[in-house]
Amino acid sequence: MLIKIYGSSIFGVSAQTITIEVNVDTGGVGYHLVGLPDNAIKESSYRISAALKNCGYKIPGKKVTINMAPADLRKEGAAYDLSIAIGILIASDQILGENVQDYIIMGELSLDGGLQPIKGVLPIAIQAREEGFKGIILPKQNTREAAIVNNLDVYGVENIKEVIDFFNEGKPLEKVVLDTRKEFQDKVNNFPFDFSEVKGQETAKRAMEVAAAGGHNIILIGPPGSGKTMLAKRVPSILPPLTLKEALETTKIHSVAGKMGTETSLMTVRPFRSPHHTISDVALVGGGSYPQPGEISLAHNGVLFLDEMPEFKRTVLEVMRQPLEDREVTISRARFTVNYPSSFMLIASMNPSPSGYFPDDPNNTSSVFEMQRYMNKLSGPLLDRIDIHVEVQKVEFEQLTEKRKGEKSEDIRKRVLIAREIQNERYKDLAISYNAQIGSRELEKFCELDDVSFNLIKMAMEKLNLSARAYDRILKVARTIADLEESESILSHHISEAIQYRSLDREFWNV
Repeated sequence: MLIKIYGSSIFGVSAQTITIEVNVDTGGVGYHLVGLPDNAIKESSYRISAALKNCGYKIPGKKVTINMAPADLRKEGAAYDLSIAIGILIASDQILGENVQDYIIMGELSLDGGLQPIKGVLPIAIQAREEGFKGIILPKQNTREAAIVNNLDVYGVENIKEVIDFFNEGKPLEKVVLDTRKEFQDKVNNFPFDFSEVKGQETAKRAMEVAAAGGHNIILIGPPGSGKTMLAKRVPSILPPLTLKEALETTKIHSVAGKMGTETSLMTVRPFRSPHHTISDVALVGGGSYPQPGEISLAHNGVLFLDEMPEFKRTVLEVMRQPLEDREVTISRARFTVNYPSSFMLIASMNPSPSGYFPDDPNNTSSVFEMQRYMNKLSGPLLDRIDIHVEVQKVEFEQLTEKRKGEKSEDIRKRVLIAREIQNERYKDLAISYNAQIGSRELEKFCELDDVSFNLIKMAMEKLNLSARAYDRILKVARTIADLEESESILSHHISEAIQYRSLDREFWNV
């Protein structure tokens, strides 16, 4: 008897429906699995055999042939255990399964018949709805994630016996229903950190506000203990809240990477990713034999924080150049190409010298050669892609012990939101949302300068020997500063402040 069961495969951040054809006949004995399965799927026969035996069923002593179509697409992981097991039971007449083709069935089996959670549930559920399936049957730990997709019945099960009884005896499964909008609104403003906890550093806070308002990349330069990491961790609290569309995009990526918790259904706060400096280039941008999203994609619609940036391997940093410009990363293999979105705000930090205290340390032991070597760890093209360079000074004792609280993130966020609304209105007819995304054509249109501003930026270009890309960055940052002041025109003091945020272009740092 031939039976068809439907599962799903993840490709990039999307899903593709897989037809699992199970044929059982009496022309011999054997178990044949075809359709480009990986080792985890090939080993499924052992898990399925033990699980069925512990539930009172068995793999028949006949010729069992399983084809996973389309046969030219590689299938990965143990998530097909449940669908293959149900297909074998129906094809061998051990259970009924009249309406089995109405459902996507996915789950990894334990030897006792229990189900383990799987990755990529959200894109699978979205694809199931688009293709008109009635419902989806999943491990119970994954149901909240799938339930955010409306117009799709989501059933969570703990054991294969529940699925067998559902198809064979009509025993109902518990349907999971989730109010996505309520879930989203309840948690959209939950932040563990607040800017009011940061003592002093008013200049750095202002730079962070400008960066958040325009979505600009920023690097913080300062001695150890000056609060660089503390500032970076609080940036998500002043960024605009995720829209429902952005939340779904972000959740899909984390779902594919298996980073969603069992109690989490939807990402409601912008992600903050802080990889260690020993990270490889593949782990940062994504890839591998079976491509997975990297840290820059997990930071999509959020913040990527590179603490002590010069300590990262140069090859790792250089692979970020293209994603920083294009806001997506393309992973190419011989047989396929995968695109992962990576529109993130980069925050980096670094010490001003190998010792960490230059130029404030009178006993600075770093030679000119060591200083040069340290600064050369960051290439010019990469620094050009960072809009704002700001120096973070050591916090004095009086500031550190001051009882007065600083400005709350909530108040800063209000100004950021106003600036973002101005930008959304300005770019409503374009495929961009904020100032950091604008190209050269938009710069000419939206960043016109008066004579004073023009002469000021001309002087800066000549004295600091700035590149064309640095010129663009200054204009973008000045446009954001003007938006924070709700000014239609870019004025000279906006340009002046934007030039101040190019610290690493100054002669002081070019040792």
